[in-house]
Parts: sequence; C-alpha cells; structure tokens
Amino acid sequence: MIDNIEINGTYIETYEKPPSPVEFLRNCVQPNRPAVIKNAFSHWPAYNLWTNEYLREKMGDSIVTVATTPNGYADAVTYDPVTDREYFALPHEQKMTLDRFLKIIEGKELTPHAHYISLQNDSLHTEYSILKDDIEEEIDWCSAALGKKPDAVNFWMGDEKSTTSLHKDPYENCYAVLRGKKTFVLLPPSEYYCLHEQLYPSAIYTPSDESNGATYKLTPLDPPMKTPWIPVDPLHPDLERYPRFQHAKPIVVTVEKGEMLYLPALWFHQVLQHGDEGVIAINAWYDMDYRNILYPSFGLFRNLLLGGDNNEDDDSE
Repeated sequence: MIDNIEINGTYIETYEKPPSPVEFLRNCVQPNRPAVIKNAFSHWPAYNLWTNEYLREKMGDSIVTVATTPNGYADAVTYDPVTDREYFALPHEQKMTLDRFLKIIEGKELTPHAHYISLQNDSLHTEYSILKDDIEEEIDWCSAALGKKPDAVNFWMGDEKSTTSLHKDPYENCYAVLRGKKTFVLLPPSEYYCLHEQLYPSAIYTPSDESNGATYKLTPLDPPMKTPWIPVDPLHPDLERYPRFQHAKPIVVTVEKGEMLYLPALWFHQVLQHGDEGVIAINAWYDMDYRNILYPSFGLFRNLLLGGDNNEDDDSE
C-alpha cells in the first residue's frame, strides 16, 4: 500500500518573486499545491503605512465588527460544561470603534477574552473601504492564471489569543501577511478521512451581561442547526478519540511579514498568529473551479462519511 504522504509530499514551494501566470497555473493551481510567494506586495502602500497610529488616524472612530470569544476559538468545536455537550461554537459579534479594538490588542484595555477582526464578507470593501486604496486588491498574476477576479477581499487583525480551527474553504486563497506572522497547519483534501469530521449542533457565544460582556455562555441556535466540523487539534491530537488522525501528515508553514501564502481550494488549515501590537493580513478569495473533479469527488466522500446530512458552513480563513 502506498503511503498517502508519498503522493502528496510535505514540500512547500517558495518563490522569491511572483510567478508568471502560466507557472502559477502549472505548478500550483492545477496540481492543487500550496506555495509561499515573497516580494509579492512590498510595493503596496499598506506594507509600510499600516501602523496602529495610521489606522487610528484613518478610521479610529469607525465602528467595526469584532469576533469575541472567551477562549480564542471561534467557528470551532467546543465543549460546554453547562450542558455537557459539544457544539460548533460561533463567536459573539461585538460592535466597537477601531480605536477601542486597538487598545485591547495593545494591552491598554485589559480583557480576558479574545478579540479578532475576521469578517468574511468582502470586508475590505465594507467596513474597511477607507483603506482599500492602500493595497492592490487584485493579485494580477493569480487573476490572469484563473481567468477571474477575486470574489472577496478581507481584512484580518488579531493577536495570539485567537486560533482558527482546522477547516477548508471552496476558494483559491492568496493570503498576504502585512504585520506579524501566521503559522498555517495544512492538510491536503486527500487526508479528509483522517480528520473525523462530524455533525455538531450549532451555538453562539452570548454575553451574560450586555453592558460589559463580563462572561460568555453558549446558546444553542433557534431554530436548531447542525454544522459539519473537524474536532481534531492537529498540533495536539487526541488519538484515543480520533485514531484515524495518526495517519495524517500535517505540513506546518510560517508566513512572515511580506510573504504571501497561496492556499489551494479544499486544503484543510489551522491558523495561529503572533506579533507585537497585532497581526494584520489581507486575503483575496477566488472562487474555485467546480468543474474540477476534486470537488465532486470530495463531496461524494464527505456524504458517504456523514450520511448525506450536512450543511456547507466552511468559510473561515
């Protein structure tokens, strides 16, 4: 029997400069392989401009949406000791000024909770439109290779308190780190069987005291909804509960400031971050080509494992 890792490998291609569209299509998109691209956006004004002082000057009084959780895990499988159940936990979406968010990230306003700017609704053109001229929102060599423009361009900012749980997205993802660094734990779609995805009842964090959000509790959604999600922490797997994960071969890659990660559609990824005074990233999502045999093959495999009852609620980072 051929080991899955012999087919997929663990090597991540690194480009010292952006590849040509043909090179990118041939070496990354068609074989569905991730890559790190250097010097892809050092010419963006945001690369040097986006300090906390600049962000305050441009939009400090603007109201933004911040995902807030007690543990840093939003869109993640979470055990609730009150009900003795596991839920797919959604964050509390808190409205605050960007200035207040920056104070929390800088440690000037103390809170035990995790706060993360992580809207996935083309947020650069909605809540952060003031900043859109500071970047080139279209990755020209990627757009040329794919023959399309990005569906969404998103602004991300947080700190080490927030971790994105293991998940996949139906997008070709160009992820640019402008400040700090992000560590991605990657697994190819072929290792889906190892990940123990299950259906979980969905719940949302709600503050017990709306005045200050002192504590948060998990409140099941009404009407009830189930979401398929992966319960495994790939860096600290519980192999007694999830024995198939012993056959998985995670690939860990750290993306530094000034580097871009190409994350192919349907690759599973967990994301951690670290950086003084906040980590900032911009990502461009290009819709995947659903004519590719990978999508129906993955869907068939998933339906067989989950019994055909699942919701597509996968988009995270």
